[in-house]
Amino acid sequence: MNGAFFVQLALSTAAVGVLVGIAAWAKISRPAGPLDEPKARALLEQEFPGRKVDAIWIAADGCGAMAKSGGLALVICRVGDGFACRQIPWPQAVAATFKDGRLRVNLGDAAAPTAIISLPSWPPENLKGDLAA
Repeated sequence: MNGAFFVQLALSTAAVGVLVGIAAWAKISRPAGPLDEPKARALLEQEFPGRKVDAIWIAADGCGAMAKSGGLALVICRVGDGFACRQIPWPQAVAATFKDGRLRVNLGDAAAPTAIISLPSWPPENLKGDLAA
């Protein structure tokens, strides 16, 4: 072992240390604030561009939302530090389990299998005309 080996070892160790530091710094999360209607609409527009939202219901705790768009339900739920958006058939959303002020929607997705949304009632009483179908 000569001096060049130790210099290379020291530089490699320093480079790995810098990369570990950058990776640790990059994982510092900035938690998303509570969801409100403008933020929910912006998320839905970003995930489902051009899709018209007929109605939207925001969770009481700001951790999710349910929207109706034609024959689909657009679901926003908190996953980690952000939100996930999924679409399911509207009849599946209407038939979702509602108990103790919490709507449990089965999304059938490995990344976000179930959305739990705090709503005062489900299905909403304002489902009339096109919204009910």
